Amino acid sequence: MRVEVFSDIACPWCYIGKTRFERALARYERAGEVEVVWRSFQLAPDAPVADPEPTADHLARKYGVSREGALAMMDRVTREAASEGLEFHLERSLAASTFDAHRVVHLAAARGRGREVMERLMRAYQSEGANVSDRDTLVRLAGEAGLPAEDVREALESGAYADAVEADLDLARRYGVTGVPFFVFDAAAAVSGAQPTEVFLSVLRRLGPQGTPLRTVAEDGAACGPDGC
Repeated sequence: MRVEVFSDIACPWCYIGKTRFERALARYERAGEVEVVWRSFQLAPDAPVADPEPTADHLARKYGVSREGALAMMDRVTREAASEGLEFHLERSLAASTFDAHRVVHLAAARGRGREVMERLMRAYQSEGANVSDRDTLVRLAGEAGLPAEDVREALESGAYADAVEADLDLARRYGVTGVPFFVFDAAAAVSGAQPTEVFLSVLRRLGPQGTPLRTVAEDGAACGPDGC
């Protein structure tokens, strides 16, 4: 079974969904037969590369609320993260472009470290207030997850894997993905949102290779989309 996971590093529900899915996979009896492929998605493709503002300020302006109101909006996902053992500090997060970060994930996947690098970048964004559009920061974070710093810097400076990110974004459009996380099983069935672990486990146990068009088998899970989280 091949599971394609569309997610954005800037998406708090993606980090929660990743955690829940991986816990389900750890309990799945045939986990060794499952290939997980991380697919890029950008919630805010126009987010700045240089001088990103705090996410709370971005949300306040977007929704016409005070900064305190924006922080209150973040509180639900922070509490949900805590229930999964994740410590979020979204008040520190920066609304930065994630395009280069997704390029680094593709480099990591080519080196067999995709999961580890995705995890590190998500934690840096959601919990540490890291600027994931800053290349020095990306080199450091990827290094902490096992990638040689010189390889990461070379990839960033050369434009490597930009076409892979664009291909993922195009695939997301063809699948009709509008919010993330979004899990596609054997290009035939989909789970939308950060479903509970038990839902993921149930889906893993029910589904096998399919020759039918893409169909959603679980929806209404918490997710982030163009209009917010």
